[in-house]
Amino acid sequence: MSLNLNFDFREIATSSMILFAVIDIIGSIPIIIGLRNKVGHIQSEKASIVAAVLMVAFLFVGEEILNLIGIDVNSFAVAGAFIIFFLAIEMILGITLYKDDAPESASIVPIAFPLIAGAGTMTSLLSLRAEYHVENIIIAIVVNVIFVYFVLKSSKRLEKILGKNGISVIRKVFGVILLAIAVKLFATNINQLF
Repeated sequence: MSLNLNFDFREIATSSMILFAVIDIIGSIPIIIGLRNKVGHIQSEKASIVAAVLMVAFLFVGEEILNLIGIDVNSFAVAGAFIIFFLAIEMILGITLYKDDAPESASIVPIAFPLIAGAGTMTSLLSLRAEYHVENIIIAIVVNVIFVYFVLKSSKRLEKILGKNGISVIRKVFGVILLAIAVKLFATNINQLF
């Protein structure tokens, strides 16, 4: 078995951007700050490591799980495009379509899952898998988890620097990027279904 590594900077950059927009850790700063105030401390290291493990594991076994249920990657990617589309609409319009229960403690649940490695992230990983090389996606996951870790570590400082308006602007910009990604994902995979 030969190990062909197809490192492609463009794929890494695109995957990183997609994951960054879907994970939306900047947009989650208000939630993280709320959690920190509620439970006193956020276990940044634990949350980041667990999220990374969940994402990499799903990247490899996600497709097998789908095959077990009898769903192909293209159908999942189209479904993913819809989820990403609605996430983008939430970010652009500042509305909440999906409401999760209030958490009790802050490390693995709800930060690692579902805040970082949630349904949107998992769907995006499989959608990316349909289009890009696995090694590039793994680098993108690592890049994002490192960024997430720093955001979790410095959420108080970031809140002061960015302010409410700053966070809102960043969310809207990434919402538009996410919307474009959703359209591209849908267009790429829909023709494979028919």
